[in-house]
Amino acid sequence: MNDNTHPSLPDIPATPRQIALGLIVVLAVYLGFSSYYTVSAESVGIVQRFGHYHYVVDPGLHFKIPFGVDQITQVPVKRQLKEEFGFGTPGATFKQQMSDPREWRLETIMVTGDLNTALVEWVIQFRIEDAFDFLFKVRDPGDALRDISESVMREVVGDRTVDEVLTIGRQDIEANAQSKMQEVVNMYEMGLRIDQVQLKNVNPPQPVQASFDEVNEAQQERERMINVARGEYNKAVPRAKGTAERTIQAAQGYAIQRVNQAEGDAAKFNALLAEYIKAPDVTRRRLYLETMQEVMPVVKNKIVLDDKAASVLPLLQLNSMQGGTQ
Repeated sequence: MNDNTHPSLPDIPATPRQIALGLIVVLAVYLGFSSYYTVSAESVGIVQRFGHYHYVVDPGLHFKIPFGVDQITQVPVKRQLKEEFGFGTPGATFKQQMSDPREWRLETIMVTGDLNTALVEWVIQFRIEDAFDFLFKVRDPGDALRDISESVMREVVGDRTVDEVLTIGRQDIEANAQSKMQEVVNMYEMGLRIDQVQLKNVNPPQPVQASFDEVNEAQQERERMINVARGEYNKAVPRAKGTAERTIQAAQGYAIQRVNQAEGDAAKFNALLAEYIKAPDVTRRRLYLETMQEVMPVVKNKIVLDDKAASVLPLLQLNSMQGGTQ
């Protein structure tokens, strides 16, 4: 007796009607799930019927003819896309956002107008304006845009010296490259709008990197010293102007004071002269008394002499007076 034997399942007879009903149910389920689709909020849907463009649908839920008759391609027209050259960031949202890392160095090496070389890394940001042109006017528009961007950037960099590329000409290169890329894109009817071209890292070749860094440090030190000198100038000049203005105002005030004092002394002298002419003796005596009134309080030791005395030496102990005023 074999223990591995299993009882056989009972055969359930299936009639042709049941088989047909099962096929109808399966077909209905398939039709139900394949007859509708959803377009995301940032995209539009391009409907192709039997492979030919039919119409464009907006975001939302839509119905289509199943069995591959209608094919839907979603195009992100409301999303800002980008392509990077010479580097790559993780989390790419566009298929052609970055190239193979083995090609990064080849993308960055460029020849400048003075026959020097520079390593240029850049990124372009763009939007899809016309979904139909983007899908049907150019084959592989993402790769075509990469080729256009690299060609234009090499042309723009080749028209400038290495110093301009590495230092002062970056903004001009970005603006000029963006304008030329947009012209080429419009000429090919790619349905794209170039929003921005941004230079990331621009460096000289590795063998001259150290020398270039020294030059940059020297230029930065020069700019720093110029800024410091300008700061000292801006502080010293207003201070000197303020001192000069204050000195001028003090001198003008002193001049006005001296003039007024001189005019007052002259007026006083004229008044005294008028009184002196009227009464010379009285005026002379009054002036003498006023002068003595001012002088006498200052004198510490006072000696009164009689104008009739013959000699005063035997009577005075002049040696005992020290520091006195006679």
